[in-house]
Formats: sequence, C-alpha cells, structure tokens
Amino acid sequence: MDNLTNNEKIEVKKPSTENKRNAYEIENFVRVQDYTGEGYKLRDSRPETGKLAEEHRGEIEEAVQKYFLSTYKTEVIVHNIIGAVDGATIFVESVGEPHFYTYAIIPIDVDSETVETDEVWSEEGQVENAIQGALYAMIYEQEFATLDEYLESILQKYPVVGVPIEAIEKVGGSGFSSSVYRTSKLGNEFQGIYDMYLENPEISKEEIKKNLSKADFKPDQMLILIELFMKESDTEPDQAVFDKIVSDINELEGIPRGAYTIILNDNLIDKRRGIGTKDNTLESMNPNEILKE
Repeated sequence: MDNLTNNEKIEVKKPSTENKRNAYEIENFVRVQDYTGEGYKLRDSRPETGKLAEEHRGEIEEAVQKYFLSTYKTEVIVHNIIGAVDGATIFVESVGEPHFYTYAIIPIDVDSETVETDEVWSEEGQVENAIQGALYAMIYEQEFATLDEYLESILQKYPVVGVPIEAIEKVGGSGFSSSVYRTSKLGNEFQGIYDMYLENPEISKEEIKKNLSKADFKPDQMLILIELFMKESDTEPDQAVFDKIVSDINELEGIPRGAYTIILNDNLIDKRRGIGTKDNTLESMNPNEILKE
C-alpha cells in the first residue's frame, strides 16, 4: 500500500558536518548497511568460552536443534554462536511457519573444557514470546503484507534503510522480524494459541485464529516496533520523514492490530551491542505509541 502521493514533498536534511565522537564510538559505530553482526559481544563475555564453543560447533548445533524440537516442537537453523560468561548463546531461526528468530544458551565449563550439550536452556519467556508473536503474524499474514508494502514504499521514496537480514539472523533473536520491524507480545492473551501449537504443530491457521478471536485481546498487548536508519552517513534523523511515517501509521487501514512504536536513527549502529538508538534518535514510544484497533 502506498500512502504517499506524488505531490507530497518532504525536505530531507542535508548531511551535517561530522559530529565529534568519543573513542568507543569511533571504534564500534559502523554504517548500518555494513553491519552483519560481526563484532557483537555479550556483556562480561570471555574469549575462552567462544573458542571452546567454536571447537565444538557441530555438537552444539545438534544439541540446540534437538532442544527446540523436543521443547518447542520447532525445527531451527543455527546462524551464530557467541561466547558468554560461562556458556555460549546460540542464535537460531525457525524453519517455515511460524517464522521467528530467537536464541538458546548452552553451559560451558572452561576449566574442564566441557560443553554441556545435555543442559541447553532458554531465558524465561524468550522463546515463548517469539513463537506467540510469530503465530500472530502467521494468522494475520494479509495484514502484515499490507504493512510490508507500505514500509517498502517508504524505503523507495525516502533516504532510509533497515538492518541487513544477515545481522538479524546472527544477533537479532527478537521473534517475528523483518529488516525494518519486529513484534513483541505482552500479557497472557496469546497463551492459548501457543498451547495449541505445542499440542499440534500442524494445526491450521484458521483454528489458531478462531482461538485468538475469542480472547480479550487488546492492541497494547502486541507491540510492533518499526525501526529505520538514515541512508546516508553523517546525517541526523530527519524529523519530517519521521513525522510522515507516524502520520501514515496513524491513518493506515488494514495493518495488524497492535501498539506501534516508530524509531528513526542516524546511519550508525553499535556493532558490539547491535543497537542503533542514541541521544539524537527520534521515537514515538510509550505513552506516545500508536494504537491500531
């Protein structure tokens, strides 16, 4: 859906002179277009765990895939393994539908150089949240297609970009995601469809949708975060473009129900943390999120 007419004109800011950046930023901030997930580090990570994880990569991949099949009835692809304090974090992508990105954790004993492949675990609610958001996107695929079409028109008309899919695969781990948005659910209203999926992963979209329609689902219980970056280096987030997107989402019909947050960053992303928000970021977050009934 293209909500932008040919007569509309938005004056995009010219690149500013380069802002002075501190030593950390100079070393770790990169153009978002160049970001592939390389350089990402977990807090307090140890190089020893990463080295051991890489040496046992085959065992880890097999253990994690087995864990997701047995615990979540879902086949996954392992995209990346990153050393942590006393283990490794494994970033995965589900195969087919429901489609989502998430991660699991495997303990590693550095002293004995042991990878505990029978002790794979996930943080409470992390995978469950990802699956529930993906089920929501699966049963409302037409509404998400409308959102995709609108956002594609924004990428075509204005000097903004999303995060490369490769980076999302390697360090995203944020549920149902595209290069420009991701979902996150709040509340227990989606527990029913999650339970149905675990009981029968082959359940039809119609049955899942019927169950969710019976729940008292409020828009603010499904968060949809749209995050964009300026296309050009050394360019401040453009207020006019940001305001246009906020206005469009407010008026757009046929997109998924939910609470929308819009974020527009400059061109740089922190490669160590995978985060683009900074002091100059423009955002319409709570309590200014957009509720779509």
